[in-house]
Amino acid sequence: MDQTPQPNRRENARNHNLQLHRNSAFVKVGSPKGHGRWKRIVGIVLTLFLSIGLGYAAHMYFSIYSAIDSSGSKNAASSAKIASHRPISVLILGVDQGIEGRHEQGNSDTLILATANPTRGMATMTSIPRDTLADIKGDGGKYSIFRVNAAYQVGGNQAAVKTVSALLNTPIDYYIEVNMKALRSLVNAVGGVRVKVPFSFSYDWNSFHKGYQHLNGRHAVAYVRMRKEDPRGDYGRQLRQRQVIEAIMHKALSVNTITNYRKLVTIFGKYVKTNMSFGDMFSLALNYRGVAQNMKSNYIQGHDAWINGSSIQVASTEELQSKSNLIRKNLALPKATLNNEETRQNSLNEKYNQIHWHDLNAFNNYQVYDHNGNPTDIND
Repeated sequence: MDQTPQPNRRENARNHNLQLHRNSAFVKVGSPKGHGRWKRIVGIVLTLFLSIGLGYAAHMYFSIYSAIDSSGSKNAASSAKIASHRPISVLILGVDQGIEGRHEQGNSDTLILATANPTRGMATMTSIPRDTLADIKGDGGKYSIFRVNAAYQVGGNQAAVKTVSALLNTPIDYYIEVNMKALRSLVNAVGGVRVKVPFSFSYDWNSFHKGYQHLNGRHAVAYVRMRKEDPRGDYGRQLRQRQVIEAIMHKALSVNTITNYRKLVTIFGKYVKTNMSFGDMFSLALNYRGVAQNMKSNYIQGHDAWINGSSIQVASTEELQSKSNLIRKNLALPKATLNNEETRQNSLNEKYNQIHWHDLNAFNNYQVYDHNGNPTDIND
């Protein structure tokens, strides 16, 4: 019988079981089952946040839908253009109701014809000086030809759309009418806007200094309304109007203003009129946003004139044709020779009054003619 001492079998078994336990513990930490647990936890958290986000987005969506579609009318033909990603045009009207105690219909202080072409990836903004001589459409015969901003006063946004469309021989799909009082509220709702002031000036108890300046709502209204102190007159004011409009657009689309969407919706529903439906706007935001990166801004250059004692801006046929070509091109329309009341008036004045468009002095002999070719008073 072997007398050699044997190892302690109980101690060996205990050490062996301990080693298995340690190895097992290390295996569990890095095992697929461990990863699965963490994935489930992360998934639950992400799902929770996603649900909250979708709920908030849905609430915002239907709130905006209600505010816009309650006031906007349907425009099936134009909506079809947006749905098929075709070029569109929008007339932006800034009206002066509610400012300086005005409560009547008022005039359109701002007229900007904008186009968007998603295929070309381009947008245009053409400012039309409010004193531009134009054939007033949809006015019930009150005026034959007068300042373009009178169209809104006598026939609202519909008359303004018809007048501008005839002036430039371009179709207009939509209008957006913004009460000037809304400008103050919109700017405040987005936390103010930053613009580059072209020169120092004061207006309506507000001071502006050359260079970049942050404007609140009250400042913004004064900034876009001042005209007499601008060396470029109404053209300089149009530049400032476009600055503020573009700044509002950028701020409204920024993440920081999402929490203020309730204010924007309230202001939009109260002060903005449009024939766009919510679906139109939603499609524009999704499919046309790229055009904002390639925007061409311009304006109709008029010539100073005194007609029957009224200060008027008269645009040459060449100038009107040039802007018509630019707009029609971005709408994917062929060039078309202008043949309207404005070009007829220009032709008659060139023939009978020897008007020369290169003359830098204001015209004192520009005359408006009736349909029979007889001189008439524009104020009649």
